[in-house]
Amino acid sequence: MIPFKKLSLLVIGITMLLSCNLKKGNTTQVTKESKPNVLIILADQWRAQATGYAGDPNVKTPALDSLAAMSVNFKNAVSGMPVCSPFKASLLTGQRPLTHGVFMNDVQLDTNAVTMAKILAKEGYSTGFVGKWHIDGHGRLQNVMPGNRRQGFQFWMGNECTHNYNGSVYYDNDYPKRKIWKGYDTFAQTDAAINYMNDRKLANNPFLMLLSYGTPHAPYHSAPKEYRDLFNPDDIKLRENVPVNMKKKVREDLAGYYAHITALDDMIGKVVRNLRKNSQLDNTIIVVTADHGDLLGSHGAYKKQQPYNESAGVPMLYYIPEKLKIAPGIKDALMNSEDILPTILALCDVTIPNTVEGINYRPYLEGKEKNVGESTLLTCVQPFGQWNKVQHGGKEYRALKTKRYTYAKDLDGPWLLFDDEKDPYQMNNLIGNVAYASLQKELDKKLIERLVETEDDFLPGMEYIKKWGYPLDATGTVPYTQ
Repeated sequence: MIPFKKLSLLVIGITMLLSCNLKKGNTTQVTKESKPNVLIILADQWRAQATGYAGDPNVKTPALDSLAAMSVNFKNAVSGMPVCSPFKASLLTGQRPLTHGVFMNDVQLDTNAVTMAKILAKEGYSTGFVGKWHIDGHGRLQNVMPGNRRQGFQFWMGNECTHNYNGSVYYDNDYPKRKIWKGYDTFAQTDAAINYMNDRKLANNPFLMLLSYGTPHAPYHSAPKEYRDLFNPDDIKLRENVPVNMKKKVREDLAGYYAHITALDDMIGKVVRNLRKNSQLDNTIIVVTADHGDLLGSHGAYKKQQPYNESAGVPMLYYIPEKLKIAPGIKDALMNSEDILPTILALCDVTIPNTVEGINYRPYLEGKEKNVGESTLLTCVQPFGQWNKVQHGGKEYRALKTKRYTYAKDLDGPWLLFDDEKDPYQMNNLIGNVAYASLQKELDKKLIERLVETEDDFLPGMEYIKKWGYPLDATGTVPYTQ
């Protein structure tokens, strides 16, 4: 039996030791009662259709398919403004583009914005970012300097924007000089994120990690050879809406696109295995999504911005720890870009700021609300770049997306109407079809109501350009420097 005096000294010593270790933040396991970690895996230009679990007959995504089986799959998720910078600004703020002002690429998100990382940091989270940023507007290869331009992220291994995946620039935390990711950047960025999460495994506070890849965005043929060798262009089965005269090129590009995706899939598998090995998986929310899709020949076009499914539809998986008692499964609500932040905050039991405009889907996921996400908006404020007006016939539009229909108006009036159930490849435009006149009128009314609700006057793009003071080149695009 230990004498009382010695026992007291022992207790004091243990208390002091624990106190010192707690201050270091590296010895206490995250408990079941603690807030969950958040890992967001964000790809660039990955359309919703291009996964095994979504039924693509060409692509190989076994890791993602396995994760999907354990996750909530928002099968109708969209990127409300399907282009990079607008999506990322909406992801971080929970706001629509006309509110946060990032409705084109290569402009800066207000450094005073209320963002995901700032909110969670105030709740005790460690916040980390790895990969492609693209909301700073100071030059694509320039450093996003430490401080408010990093929007609340404390750990940083990122670049503003590059698609040179085998010579990819990045900046490492406070080190001011440019570095290059070793090899294929998708692999190196994954390892950096894993190292960050490994360093957090014994911490007494949760983490937020935003892992933002540049792939599978073009150039399509730059994945490692072992992945490119998996896909023979001659074997690629095309979507029905690819024109005959584009089929050869599209097959070749899809082979490269799928190679990037399968490489990403391997990395997603690596991340999940590492979380499981570290006993972090049971306390980590994982969101897998993309900033927009890629037409890749569908409707005779490439890239994004347009309201077609291949452009606007994105993967949207939520792996939710079992302790939150939300069952995995397929959901048909139309989750949009601005809805991600409030949903994550709610799942973490963090108060949603009143600056946020998106929908909190936690009650829906818990079965407490049914009629949520019945429709959502798709928007193009000012067409630019790869879909500019001068060279590519781009146009301002507002669209209402429902579980069954896509209805879009441009500045001249009704433009597109598709029955996505009967016509999943959106090849039969029903605008002006007498048999659908009442439906068109109904959808138009609902679209107008939503625009009023969101205070969107649907003005010509130049009106918003003047408001925000963005410089444009002759094509209506914000020019950028490297």
